[in-house]
Amino acid sequence: MSTNQSKKPVNEEQPKNRLLKDILRKGKRLLRRLQALLKRLSEKLKVLLAKLRELLKQVVEKVKPLLRRLQHLWKRFIATIKDKLEEIRQELKRNQEKRKQAKVVKKEQSDQQEKGLVKKRARQTEKETKKRSKQKRADPAEEATAEVKTRKQQKQLQKKEKNKRPRRRVFPIWLRLIVILILCVVALIVGLMIGFGVIGDGNPTDALQKSTWQHIIDIVKKEK
Repeated sequence: MSTNQSKKPVNEEQPKNRLLKDILRKGKRLLRRLQALLKRLSEKLKVLLAKLRELLKQVVEKVKPLLRRLQHLWKRFIATIKDKLEEIRQELKRNQEKRKQAKVVKKEQSDQQEKGLVKKRARQTEKETKKRSKQKRADPAEEATAEVKTRKQQKQLQKKEKNKRPRRRVFPIWLRLIVILILCVVALIVGLMIGFGVIGDGNPTDALQKSTWQHIIDIVKKEK
């Protein structure tokens, strides 16, 4: 009886060992497959990284001349704006000098007019005194109305002179419009070149050629 009882656990342990061995074999196979997959993925990633580096180099090589051209155009644009601003400053200085001269002339004219008005008033007063002496009747209300009228006339002349002075802007509207149009054109050209050369697979300079746009128009017409 003792021998039969000792054989039973040995027979029970054998299938357990077999299962463990099978599990270990399967685990080793899975590990090998995973290692092979990881190697393949690493190789593919290396290839992709190399391609990305090449693409980046190509993009950088394509963008460098564009950036140089843009810098050159920007420098020219700034130089032209500076020249125009200097011209505007010179014109403003000339206008200021002309205004000063005009003010001096106006002052002289106003002085002459005042002198003439004083003379006219003196003559009018002389005539009025003569008439009063003849009539021998003084009307204080009429004198007051005459003085009020002369004051009103002087105020009206001063208002007209103030309203006649023209106003000029430092940065005129026509120059603003020109600057805005130039900036819009530059932004459009840069966007076309970046979209065609950097995002797309073509050369950025081809975006400015007529042949590319004609080709696109032909494709759209064929699809219709």
